[in-house]
Amino acid sequence: MAGACTPHDSTQGDGALASADCRVIRHAKGETCVPNNPQRVVVLGALDYALSLGIKPIGSDWLNAQDIHINDMLDGIEDVGGNNAPNIEKILTLNPDFIIGADYVSANYGALSKIAPTVLIAYEHSGQWKEFFMSFAEALGKTAAAEQVMNNYQTRAEEFKTQTGNRASEIDVSIVRVYPSYVNLYLKDSFCGTVVADAGLSRPPAQDLTAAEASTLFDNPIQYTISRERMSDADGDAIFLWTYGFQDDVAQQAQSQKEKLVADPVWSTLSAVQNGQVYEVPSYWIGDGPIAANAILDDLFKYLVEPS
Repeated sequence: MAGACTPHDSTQGDGALASADCRVIRHAKGETCVPNNPQRVVVLGALDYALSLGIKPIGSDWLNAQDIHINDMLDGIEDVGGNNAPNIEKILTLNPDFIIGADYVSANYGALSKIAPTVLIAYEHSGQWKEFFMSFAEALGKTAAAEQVMNNYQTRAEEFKTQTGNRASEIDVSIVRVYPSYVNLYLKDSFCGTVVADAGLSRPPAQDLTAAEASTLFDNPIQYTISRERMSDADGDAIFLWTYGFQDDVAQQAQSQKEKLVADPVWSTLSAVQNGQVYEVPSYWIGDGPIAANAILDDLFKYLVEPS
């Protein structure tokens, strides 16, 4: 086809043209002609999504994120991370035929697109994971596979509702994350908030805020910090709790903060604490992608469904 893109013709304007070998995909940085069946894919910031589609990338910048729910799926993937930005030189040596990721990654799009066709998908906050997943899958020509993944997820969420005797909506779930020097509550449009909602569970009033409401109130769409005086905002029928920290020293500081929190007399006044309904969970609660979402469902089944 006259004027069709070459394999490395990835443009930020409207110049990408489809050919028999590639499809034009619109994304956050413009348009890119994506190869129909890429074999050597580098994934930036969206590893869960690729793995959930059965795609094993040759490189990722997400291998040090301590995502235990995908740790057994990482063999053979090269680490292309580096100081909070992907390592362009390392990616170049891998000779990818397609680069895909989220636009929150601190990436030099121009440099990446000279290596291989590159798609960076808009991603404002973690609650948009389903929309992101479908855009991610479309770019890879895997829409049908993504729909099946999401159908399986929704089926499990419905099964959770059934196993709670359809009383899920009567359970207020509080979601608490402990940072090194403060405590945050996660809201309904956070990643974990959407999974909890899909399972039919309710949220305490102080956490039942949309992204728009939270942005107005706290300048953050998915979480806010509570003071000791507002500790009651963290209460619910059940509290799911985890600590922040990808580096060992930061993680240790967050762990110390958590120990300080649970030793605080105010914490012990919360009904979930008094009823033994506080559950410490891994960091995939603020992961993103279908594998992490299913891991959260696993926790909901484990802690909130009565053993038969």
